[in-house]
Amino acid sequence: MKISDGFDARRLRPKGQSNWRMRFSAAISAILATAGVLLAMAGVASLIGHPAALGELNASPAGAVVIIVLGLFLLYFGVWLWRRSRRRRRRAGELNMSPHLMKKHD
Repeated sequence: MKISDGFDARRLRPKGQSNWRMRFSAAISAILATAGVLLAMAGVASLIGHPAALGELNASPAGAVVIIVLGLFLLYFGVWLWRRSRRRRRRAGELNMSPHLMKKHD
């Protein structure tokens, strides 16, 4: 097969910037998700009857419910941020081709 003179395969996958920012955001989001799980577990432990998990912060049932809601929110936000950063990190390695030339995935 003859390769034309104007074709350069390196243009299809150009040298991109380093993705330390995406790795850092993925690490931060994993820490947020872990903190959310731990807060939710501490709130549930307080509701069950072991309120010493966070001291006086969740000694009452209303405080425990606030801790559970805050923990679930942190978990949701951490997972959302992690998925977003993972999508962006994977998208950076794609080929620079026109979308109509790619295969259709149903």
